[in-house]
Amino acid sequence: MQILIVDDEKDIIEFLSYNLTKDGYKVLKASSGMKALEIVDKHKPEIIVLDIMMPEMDGIETCRQIRELIKNYHPYIIFLTARNEDFTQIAALEAGGDDFIAKPIKPRVFISKIHSIERRLNNDKELTNEITIRNITINPERFEVIKDDMPNILPRKEFELLYELAKRPGRVYTRDELLDKVWGNDIIVGERTIDVHISKLREKLGADLIQTIKGVGYKINP
Repeated sequence: MQILIVDDEKDIIEFLSYNLTKDGYKVLKASSGMKALEIVDKHKPEIIVLDIMMPEMDGIETCRQIRELIKNYHPYIIFLTARNEDFTQIAALEAGGDDFIAKPIKPRVFISKIHSIERRLNNDKELTNEITIRNITINPERFEVIKDDMPNILPRKEFELLYELAKRPGRVYTRDELLDKVWGNDIIVGERTIDVHISKLREKLGADLIQTIKGVGYKINP
């Protein structure tokens, strides 16, 4: 598995690279957003560790361009951040980010996070059942959602959230259930994460597809 580290601080790149290499991963390195786009286009790493605060092109814009410009490619994007403001995390999620790791980085926590993501990516490969809800077809092999014969490529977490809800249409899922099933137990982001992703899915697929059950959670209306 290839992992790309993007940070303008050389010490952080070398620190993370050392721990990942020692654990058997192949590491790619970029010191800027523009360089990261070049590497992503050429190598298609499965995981991208991306610093938010970088000069010229910050991590959020880098993430947005990766999601928009490189089709049929769905890396797991983790943001490195020393900032805990809600608006920063929301902007990162809306750009297509999947998770966060807080600075200062603890090696054991970081490697544990990577192991957890690797397991999830391997589990994703086992998803093969296509689901159709109304005029929407969800294809897990291609991470593709087709609405009215028009394909939509969703960020990984939006897709996984939609797929989880669509597996049992009409069933109400609590936010905690969705966080556990889609993000796992070692998440940093909280319940607001679900709300942001649901909002993006409604924008793309229809406002009435996913219903909010006040005080409980969400369900897909069949």
